[in-house]
Amino acid sequence: MALTVAAGGIVIGMDELHFDCIRASGPGGQHVNKTATAVQLRFDVGGSPSLPEAVRQRLLRLAGNRLTLDGVLIIEARRFRSQEQNRRDAVARLLDLVARAALAPKLRRPTKPGLGARKRRLDAKKVRGKIKNGRRSVAPGDE
Repeated sequence: MALTVAAGGIVIGMDELHFDCIRASGPGGQHVNKTATAVQLRFDVGGSPSLPEAVRQRLLRLAGNRLTLDGVLIIEARRFRSQEQNRRDAVARLLDLVARAALAPKLRRPTKPGLGARKRRLDAKKVRGKIKNGRRSVAPGDE
């Protein structure tokens, strides 16, 4: 079985994902004290053959503090009380992150303001200057 990311058509094999079950805090009473319902998903971003280089670089930047020094992405899911729901949640969050990394940023083309915009700006500055000039107190002899 493999995971498919809609953006970019990236396919990540389930063998690239490593799941650890850990104890979670939160609601659940005694149940939470004796079962490991939280899921920790590990995905080796640096060593994954599924990711194109551009997507890998963007994913490393997007991961932030969820990334280890070895380039392993760690996602902890503890939102639900069931281990299976947390596993699905962790996978969904990974897919969302990879999909965001798969979208190439839009290139920004620098533009200059047009002639009309420059004229309007200068006219507004002149009007504002006249208003401020009208507030000045008149010195004796300048009347």
